[in-house]
Amino acid sequence: MEGGPGPVTRVKLSGINVITRALASGEKRVYFYHRATGIRLEGAKASAEFIASWQAAEAAIKSTDRNAGTFLAWISAYKASDDFKDRAPATRHDYLKQITKIEAAFGDMPLSALSDPRVRAEFLDWHAGLAKRGARQADYAITVLRLILSWAVNRGYLGSNPAAKPGRKYRVDRAEKIWEPSDVDAFLAVASAELGLAMVMGRDTGQRQGDLLRLSWSAYDGTHLKLRQSKTGARVDVPVTRELKKLLDAAPRRATTILTTAAGLPWKADHFRHEWRAATLAAGRDGLRFNDLRGTAVSRLADAECTPGLIASITGHSQRSIAAILDTYQPRTTRQANLAIAKLERSLKGKVAKRLQNGPATELKGAS
Repeated sequence: MEGGPGPVTRVKLSGINVITRALASGEKRVYFYHRATGIRLEGAKASAEFIASWQAAEAAIKSTDRNAGTFLAWISAYKASDDFKDRAPATRHDYLKQITKIEAAFGDMPLSALSDPRVRAEFLDWHAGLAKRGARQADYAITVLRLILSWAVNRGYLGSNPAAKPGRKYRVDRAEKIWEPSDVDAFLAVASAELGLAMVMGRDTGQRQGDLLRLSWSAYDGTHLKLRQSKTGARVDVPVTRELKKLLDAAPRRATTILTTAAGLPWKADHFRHEWRAATLAAGRDGLRFNDLRGTAVSRLADAECTPGLIASITGHSQRSIAAILDTYQPRTTRQANLAIAKLERSLKGKVAKRLQNGPATELKGAS
């Protein structure tokens, strides 16, 4: 019959991930993604717009994505994602070094293999092999692999992360690696004024090297240093010590950043580490690192009998984790032992004084 509806075109849709997200309002919303490319599919499911976006994603595979169906496709999608782009430039740079290793080892792995429980053994064997050449970098590599797979799990591509909790190969105990006053004095005696300022800033604020190298003069108001930690996102407002204030007020403002080279240029991380290492060796303090100043700050605050909450307000750690951090950073120094015995002696002295005040009758009361 003429004028009737035309034939219905049926399209078999496959390779679609369905993700449900809760909005801030409490409303739940469903999103659809093309599994192989990570492209979000627009429109209501099975609508003309939905089918068109699915077909476009399929066409993208055939025309431009030679890695479709392999782990390399997910790795590429991760590098293009906000999860990766929102990280600090230095972090992205370090991640890309590890991603190169991951691509070489597993880039051509079929995506279906990532859902096979046996793939975990491959990842762990790879981790162990890397550790033979360097345990620390091996741990970094599998950490980045775990992050990529976690990204895939969050998007619904995988049901679980086969690289979760891989265990660490690199073990180091730096609990006793702190800068004692004599170490600091030896360093300052040979270091440039620029490195000396960095030393006092690190010791007195407990902040990470990267955050201090990026810190601008606008963060200093004459009494406090205000910054957002790049690793945790925590905001800290650190009152400056008298010694640090004296150095900051006298320092020339030759760049937007507080810490600069002797030429007045902002430090590049590698250059700073090289110069810091040279000064450390010249001071005869091989084995101590800039990041040990973070533990030094915690130890000094603990020696001053600051509570974990007070220490956390300076270093930016959470209240929940500060006790564990003290276990890692606070060394069992002679000063700590002296403080403990002094507290014990005061306690015992108080008990003796109380017993003498109450007299022998109190002691004999229980004997009658």
